[in-house]
Amino acid sequence: WLSLYACFCYWNKHRSYEWSCRLVTLVHGVIVTCLSGYVALLDGPWPLTHAGSPNTSLQIHVLSLTLGYFIFDLGWCLYFQTEGDLMLFHHMLSICGMIMVLGLGKSATEVNAVVFVSEITNPLLQTRWFLREMGCYHTFLGEVVDFFFVFLFLVLRIGGGALIMCAMVTSPDPSWLLKAGGLAMYIVSLGFMVEICHFARRKMLKK
Repeated sequence: WLSLYACFCYWNKHRSYEWSCRLVTLVHGVIVTCLSGYVALLDGPWPLTHAGSPNTSLQIHVLSLTLGYFIFDLGWCLYFQTEGDLMLFHHMLSICGMIMVLGLGKSATEVNAVVFVSEITNPLLQTRWFLREMGCYHTFLGEVVDFFFVFLFLVLRIGGGALIMCAMVTSPDPSWLLKAGGLAMYIVSLGFMVEICHFARRKMLKK
């Protein structure tokens, strides 16, 4: 991911460093959403019934790929000081959770599902930022991106995330520390939801 960022910086010398970083985030979001979605929905095992099951080789590859990205992005955010405490806490929780799962050799099933419901909105979030930078945000396309971002966040990250957390907490197999981390991650998602609801309310009031 750092190499890809360096390439984007070289190819986009007239753009800001954040532009290149968000391109990396967009690429990661698309790739990992597809891979984690395939693992969670098709390859299995099903996260709502097999929480705490042994890691599969594909799950290990997906989590390793995502772990590398989060380490890169956390370093970037700390260096440029672009994010608030909530986002930094989210990144640190994600890194610790993935390291723990890879080390224990189990529970990648539910963590991969969390990655899927979390990352599926990321490409839309980055697209929104690029539209704003290019002066195309206040268009029909910008409205469509905003709608699907809020919709997918509430349905999958909040609704789907709640189901995954319930399965994780009630299963006897996952580590208690991982359960605590999962609950903390869901609380962070609720914090993001509050911010998104404030954004949606302001937008509706303006209209």
